Amino acid sequence: IEKHKVTVFYTAPTAIRSLIKAAETNDVVHPKHSNLSSLRILGTVGEPINPAAWEWYHKHVGGGRCPIVDTFWQTETGGHMITPLPGVTTLVPGSCTLPFPGIDAAIVDETGNDVPNGQGGILVVKKPWPSMIRTIWGDPERFKKSYYPSELKGYYLAGDGAIRDAKTGYFTITGRIDDVLNVSGHRMGTMEIESALVAHTELVAEAAVVGRPDETTGEAICAFDSRSTFSFAASSSLGAIQMTLPDLRRPRPLACRMMSSAWSQGTSFRRSVTLPVTVSLVTT
Repeated sequence: IEKHKVTVFYTAPTAIRSLIKAAETNDVVHPKHSNLSSLRILGTVGEPINPAAWEWYHKHVGGGRCPIVDTFWQTETGGHMITPLPGVTTLVPGSCTLPFPGIDAAIVDETGNDVPNGQGGILVVKKPWPSMIRTIWGDPERFKKSYYPSELKGYYLAGDGAIRDAKTGYFTITGRIDDVLNVSGHRMGTMEIESALVAHTELVAEAAVVGRPDETTGEAICAFDSRSTFSFAASSSLGAIQMTLPDLRRPRPLACRMMSSAWSQGTSFRRSVTLPVTVSLVTT
């Protein structure tokens, strides 16, 4: 950026979180040591960005002055679908804000009916747009079944879950709908749990959440994280879930095993904590 006087920087949240980890580990690579004044606009793409990474990106790369264009789109859409307009849209960390002009995006339930703002659901596009996918070569039936399922009234299915802010109507992508966990009847996206973990940048650089079978709850949360720095106070990472996601309520406390493996003078360790949800945390 400094060498070529780059004005627009567009990257993925994973790269941003990797930069955060590198900068906090080695001050020499921190963006503050580079001249980034040529930047006008920042962008993110490829996956939902958690608010903590958004704020770090805005402050340390954009100098607190560059708008961040958090874009939602897919190869199949042929262009941006939901995105803030720099200098026009009021930005909210972690939200891709509002649909691009002409895009009729909505959030619906499993039968294709609209859900009210503030309630999560399935992200769809109700009307055609110029750059949309036309077919799958040699398999038009698969094209219709995959992208325009009849149970969703023929709307374009993005394959992502989302929620709209109750007041502003802003969209926030919650993750792939095939990544939804069902714990004791409570449905939750993996992205919101991952976001709770990586919000604590002093402890966690990256996190991935999957489900695993559980005899009591049907499914339990298993979280893998990569530490920014090693700390024996690792249980703070699990506490982040409880603090950031208050809706993770369970009828009774369940034992939570956290498997945190790290080498310190040749010694590995194991910790156990308790949360109102079964969570396994594997640290690398």
